[in-house]
Amino acid sequence: MYLCPPYMNDEKNPVEEQKNRSGSNDYGASSITALEGLEAVRKRPGMYIGSTDSKGLHHLVWEVVDNSIDEHLAGHCSEIWVYIHKDNSITVKDNGRGIPTGMHEKLKKSALEVVMTVLHAGGKFDKDSYKVSGGLHGVGVSCVNALSIHLRAEVHREGKVFEQEYKQGKPQYDVREIGTTDTRGTFISFLPDPEVFETSEYKFDVLAHRLRELSFLNKGLRLNLVDERVKDDDGFKTEQFYSEGGLQEFVQWIDEGKQRLIETPIYITANEEGVDVEVALMYNTSYSENLISFVNNISTKDGGTHVGGFRRALTREFKKYGEEGGFFKKITFPISGEDFMEGMTAIVSVKVPEPQFKGQTKGELGNSEVTGIVSRCVGDSLKIFLEENPNPARRIIEKVVLAATARNAARKAREMVQRKNVLSGTGLPGKLADCASRNPENSELFLVEGDSAGGTAKQGRDRHTQAILPLRGKILNVEKALEHKIYENEEIKNMFTALGVSVAENEEGHRVLNIDKLRYHKIIIMCDADIDGSHITTLILTFFFRYMRELIENNHIYIAQPPLYLVRKGKNQRYCWNDDERKAAQLEFSGGKEDDDSVKVQRYKGLGEMNAEQLWETTMDPTTRILKIASIDDSSEADRMFSMLMGDEVPPRRAFIEANAKYARIDA
Repeated sequence: MYLCPPYMNDEKNPVEEQKNRSGSNDYGASSITALEGLEAVRKRPGMYIGSTDSKGLHHLVWEVVDNSIDEHLAGHCSEIWVYIHKDNSITVKDNGRGIPTGMHEKLKKSALEVVMTVLHAGGKFDKDSYKVSGGLHGVGVSCVNALSIHLRAEVHREGKVFEQEYKQGKPQYDVREIGTTDTRGTFISFLPDPEVFETSEYKFDVLAHRLRELSFLNKGLRLNLVDERVKDDDGFKTEQFYSEGGLQEFVQWIDEGKQRLIETPIYITANEEGVDVEVALMYNTSYSENLISFVNNISTKDGGTHVGGFRRALTREFKKYGEEGGFFKKITFPISGEDFMEGMTAIVSVKVPEPQFKGQTKGELGNSEVTGIVSRCVGDSLKIFLEENPNPARRIIEKVVLAATARNAARKAREMVQRKNVLSGTGLPGKLADCASRNPENSELFLVEGDSAGGTAKQGRDRHTQAILPLRGKILNVEKALEHKIYENEEIKNMFTALGVSVAENEEGHRVLNIDKLRYHKIIIMCDADIDGSHITTLILTFFFRYMRELIENNHIYIAQPPLYLVRKGKNQRYCWNDDERKAAQLEFSGGKEDDDSVKVQRYKGLGEMNAEQLWETTMDPTTRILKIASIDDSSEADRMFSMLMGDEVPPRRAFIEANAKYARIDA
């Protein structure tokens, strides 16, 4: 267990001037408020960190990092370090004020021990210590402590160094002074308990993405990620994150794979009634909306009152500008709120002193007063932008007119498809080989590449629960197509009708997918194991992400994993899904002889190379098959990746390919 890295050098804090945001600077033992103990954390960890899988494992890091972020928001921390050690333990250190170590008056123990062992204990509950806090509804470092087999806290404060160690949340000794220091900060090192978590491996990319996001949300804060599991000539794998422009750089980073409609972001920052409002938005030539929101650095994936206020202001001001400028004169149908959002990438971030979230996951902000605050702040700034920037404003309004025209055409196309289904009875596609079951929970739909593979799949399937829909060639790339063209595409129409879902518009004009009549709860993409197959899989996933995201979010989309090889010798045979499995099978069948030519290896490049029995036992049989579930861990990163891979802009895609070329494999 790696305890703590060497002490950091003391530096002047570049955010010292922000101290007035934190109210009083008298941050001591009396600032720590204890609410309740840790009794249930180890018994029901999922209730506190969401899950015990990889997401829960990484959540432990965010709980510790959040404390350091709170110090930055209060004006006392300029740099944070996150270390992944060889044993997958973690160290988080900062140059903040350090957790208080004095005696807690009520509990008669060190304030450090209170913070580390009592749930919902910390300075964030004291308004004089922190004006805003990201972790107010979180469970804090005490939960991390309870779920760690070992944790060590080291505090540099007031010229002294203090420490305390814990096992599964229990202190091993009283807080003790171990030396002197001319630095300040808190170091937390912990090793997650393998009895609690399903996995123990931390993923560098997951940590890097969130730290990059935090750097954009907290301009001027430097974050460092060091992976001691990976070492080369230059040392340990390290990535640093720092942003001077904040949300302006964030929105440009997300939009790097899209063609811009305006050159620079519209940037809004304001404060009203103690609520900080920060917004950055861009417009591009795409047909999708990407709105990301945060409250006190917490991602609010379900939006909330701050998003409502933003939408209200954007629609109101742009609509007024378009009407007064005569841009909407030739339109014979009403402009909706969705028309102003098409091609928009926006980030809405608010800092709220006492946030009220809906649900344990903090996915939606509930403070009603924030709606009006954001609406007024954004509205006032947009008025100024529209008055002072007539050319970008005109391009945006012209885009709105095109969006409204396309939306009206798409509505007619959808109605035509859905009316045809009603008039023709079931409306199921002729190529669909449906299953006998009418219970969606037991029914599966295989989207199969090509008629040939579709025919094989129809012969090999379980006819009671498995339906087959062959897709002809590569479906339309929806990233580059107008919406009404999508509903006119034959393959996409077949998917809509086979699935039984429908699309409508809500009162605000936003497209809403109705999945109440979804006919299959498992939708399995089954394509060839070659480059073309991967491309078709990506095209289908792009369609689901852009137009049926609810199916992904509700865990209905899967990707089949057909084998790459069949290794045979005599009567022995084994299917293999990767090169390591193939080599192991060859060695086993040859008795350990690597150069035994009597190992026959068949490389499958297409589903059509397997007969019905082989396809069933390797790829379709629920008892033996391997399926990957499609999920969205981070919607902004997913949006950025789909835009880069499937959009019009070539340079970002070329840069991505060049950066990842070293991972490419050429099959013999």
